[in-house]
Parts: sequence; structure tokens; C-alpha cells
Amino acid sequence: MNTENIISALNNPMRRQIIKWLKDRSNFPASLPEHANLDGVCVSYIQEKAGLSQSTISNYMGVLKKAGLVTSERHGQWTFYQRHEANIEAFLNEVEKELLKL
Repeated sequence: MNTENIISALNNPMRRQIIKWLKDRSNFPASLPEHANLDGVCVSYIQEKAGLSQSTISNYMGVLKKAGLVTSERHGQWTFYQRHEANIEAFLNEVEKELLKL
């Protein structure tokens, strides 16, 4: 985990919002029947909710993935994203230790 990469990734309000949205799957439309058993949210739903272009969302999701805040899984032409809860927790613990150490 690279704390600086994560801080950089979170230095954008929309990327922070996406991380918040991904916490609760109900923030997005229901999955298509053929995707009902998959974890995560289709990138097209993230794009629709954010109201941004496909290229911008792809860039944002790439930054979040590189920072280790999300994972992705490809299914045919679709990419599904979900939060990487263990990395998020580790980052928060690291920041807490760093900022609170005496």
C-alpha cells in the first residue's frame, strides 16, 4: 500500500464520491439478470450516476485501482468494480497512526 498514491487518488471530489457510492450497491440500478451473481458495479452504471464521459470515468477508475482502493473484474465487454475494503481499512489505520502518534 502506498499512502501517497491513495491520498493523491482521493484528492478529487468525484473519485471520493465514487468510493462512497460503491460502499452500498443500492446506489446503482439493479444488475442485469445475467450479471446478478457478480460482485461489484458495472462501470457504465458508475458513469451514468457520475454524469461524466466514459473516458473520464475510465481514467478515474484506473487511478482508484492503481491506488488499491477498488478492484475490477472483466465479464465479456463489461468491467465491474468494487471497493477493496481491506486496503481502505489499512490506509485509514496508517493515516490514524501517522497523525495521532506522539
